[in-house]
Amino acid sequence: MREKPLSRIENELLRLRRHLSSATEHPQVPAGFAVNRALVSGLVAGDLSEPQEAELAGEVARALPFHWSQFNTEAEVMSELTDHLGGRQELVSWLDRFPGAPRLVARLYVLMGLLDRFSEEAPVVTALREFREGTPYPAGLQGYLLPETDDGTLAELAFRIERLLGDGERERAVALALSTAECLERVAPRAAEIDPGAAGDLGELMEHSRKDIQEAVSETPA
Repeated sequence: MREKPLSRIENELLRLRRHLSSATEHPQVPAGFAVNRALVSGLVAGDLSEPQEAELAGEVARALPFHWSQFNTEAEVMSELTDHLGGRQELVSWLDRFPGAPRLVARLYVLMGLLDRFSEEAPVVTALREFREGTPYPAGLQGYLLPETDDGTLAELAFRIERLLGDGERERAVALALSTAECLERVAPRAAEIDPGAAGDLGELMEHSRKDIQEAVSETPA
C-alpha cells in the first residue's frame, strides 16, 4: 500500500457515521460474531503463529464495518488490539500485511478516510458540484448520490461503501469505491485550480488509492 494516502487521514480513519443515515440503514452485526479475544491476547503477548495472526486479521477485517455499534466487550477487544499496534493507522497497516480480504478492507478504509477528509473541503465540493452540472450521476454512482452536492456528499459515499461491506456485498463495495475514486480524479484538476493548498493533491491521492484497491482485488479470491 502506498504511504501517502494513509499518512493524510489519521483523524478520519474509522470515523463514526451515525449522523449520516438512520440507524436502520446500518448493517446489522451477525449473530454470534466476535473477534477472538484469545487471538488478540496472543498477539499482544507475542505468542501467535503466522496462521493464527492471519486468522485474527481476517476476523478484524470482517468486524471493521461494525465498529460504530460494537458492544462494550467487543469494543474493548478492538481497543486492546489497536493500542497494541500503535493506533488506527498502524491497525490498517497491519491488516495490509495479509493478502486477501484483510488487505482489501484496509485499502477500502483508506479511501473512506480520504472521502471523509475531503468531504468538507469547499474547493472539492464546488468542483464536484460543477462537474455534476454536466454529469449529474457519474458512472457507477447512480443510486448512491443524492441530487444535491454538499459537504456531506463524499462522507455519504464513504458510508455507503462501509454499509456494503457490512452487508457482505464486497464486490459492490469495491465497485463503488473505484467509481468514486475515478470521479474524483476527474474533478481534481478543477478543485486544485480553485484552491491548490486545500486540494492540490486530491488527484494523486485518489489515483494511489484506486490502484491500491485494484491491486488488492487481484490478490483476493472471489
